[in-house]
Amino acid sequence: MSRTMLAALAMSAAFAMTSAGARAQSAYPKNDYAKPETWLCRPDKTAGNACNVDLTTTVVKADGSESVEAFKADPKAPIDCFYVYPTVSNDPGAVSDMNAGPEELNVVKAQLARFGAKCRIYAPLYRQFTLTALRAGITGKPVPGATDPAARQVGYDDVVDAWNWYLANANKGRGVVLIGHSQGSGVLTRLIQNEIDGKPVQGKLVSALLMGTRLPIDKGKDTGLFQHIPLCRSPSQTGCVIAYASFRDTIPPPANSRFGKAPNDNQVAACVNAANLAGGTGELHAYLSTGPAISGAPAPKTVWVKGKPNPTTPFISVPGLLTAKCVDKNGFSYLEVHVNGVPADPRTDTIEGDVVVADKISEDWGLHLIDANLEMGNLVDVVGAESKAWLAKK
Repeated sequence: MSRTMLAALAMSAAFAMTSAGARAQSAYPKNDYAKPETWLCRPDKTAGNACNVDLTTTVVKADGSESVEAFKADPKAPIDCFYVYPTVSNDPGAVSDMNAGPEELNVVKAQLARFGAKCRIYAPLYRQFTLTALRAGITGKPVPGATDPAARQVGYDDVVDAWNWYLANANKGRGVVLIGHSQGSGVLTRLIQNEIDGKPVQGKLVSALLMGTRLPIDKGKDTGLFQHIPLCRSPSQTGCVIAYASFRDTIPPPANSRFGKAPNDNQVAACVNAANLAGGTGELHAYLSTGPAISGAPAPKTVWVKGKPNPTTPFISVPGLLTAKCVDKNGFSYLEVHVNGVPADPRTDTIEGDVVVADKISEDWGLHLIDANLEMGNLVDVVGAESKAWLAKK
């Protein structure tokens, strides 16, 4: 990954929050979200549904033994999930088109499809400000249209339109979980602020999962930017938010990190550990991808078991290898991930997931590339428990 790519990712991670006041200089026509082709995933989309993918997982135990875990979605799941993906588009212009490329399909597979075991999934395509334009702007040669505030606003407007279509036509009184990562979390943060927090529709909110972000929370409280939506503290709690950014315990966030710090001294960045909502250490039920990272970085080269060929399944699970806890250290609040490596056993003692430039880890990014993978199994379990709790309160 190049330094230009890193800077582009940095801009994209903050872009959705900073573009809230943008005023359009040119108009983009509205998308028709009644059409299945405007969605990556939608329950009634039978052809080209990006969530209908192979999620088969090899479970690799510490003793080197392996087993295969199959996955099956539940088409009759009692609640819905609504997902906004991070900045991944490599389309050539300032704003992405409405055609799903390999990058959008890859991120849905890595971050979203597994939730299909607990919810019906809605994932709109949206016209995001592209990585292409972000890179070009950093080099001083912006692509045409990149300086128009409308180019940075249209993606949020698309998501609002998709959300409103979903509420009017598909929700039918069901509970819904909002899921986002990085820029997707920023878009959902604005959506929650503007369209949900303190409004009647908040009653439909099962929870919000905002990964790879720095949601501001007032010190000593469970609310902050969201006035009526607190942090989740138990699996039976609904109408709450899980937010975090992950770092290795051996590589804490440096002073220049863009994650883990709130924008002012009266607040902290939210950290909720889905592996232990009440606080303290929890075992991560990770699903680590064997394919390319969401940034387009090459697939991991990890040797999972010494002396054995690597599994060929799309995902690997490593029970007992990873634990995590939320910590407050040196002015940062974040999910601290520990690798419980045992050199004497045959299973790997390391995982990949750092942002690497010129063979050097970019410490300020932490484990941003695998924020979702690290806690995927835990998050799916929490959504399942919250679903039961929400239905019981109806």
